[in-house]
Amino acid sequence: QVQLVESGGGLVQAGGSLRLSCAASGRTFNMYTVGWFRQAPGTERDFVAAISWNLKSTRYADSVKGRFTISRDNAKNTVYLQMNSLNREDTAVYYCAADRAHPSYTAVLDHEYFTWGQGTQVTVSS
Repeated sequence: QVQLVESGGGLVQAGGSLRLSCAASGRTFNMYTVGWFRQAPGTERDFVAAISWNLKSTRYADSVKGRFTISRDNAKNTVYLQMNSLNREDTAVYYCAADRAHPSYTAVLDHEYFTWGQGTQVTVSS
């Protein structure tokens, strides 16, 4: 079973950028689809972005399209989320999640993922 650890969160001013990392350990990451989700206080966990394990498919929530980019380096067992033009609505705990999947599959529903990280806080100030 793979274990996930997120990093890269922090406090940033509106308009700024952050890059989150999701590092996997325990076994190879190569056959896992990976997604990013976020949860703000008092709200449900929402899908942000996902990437297939063959890197050929990515999906984004409408709210982050054009601002966020998901990528992965299977050799490093790491998935990244580059976040640009951040605004206060992006403030949340960000989680990465992974599960075994078809090479080109990207999952957007949280129940499709079996393994989750502990989350990293992103706070955007105005």
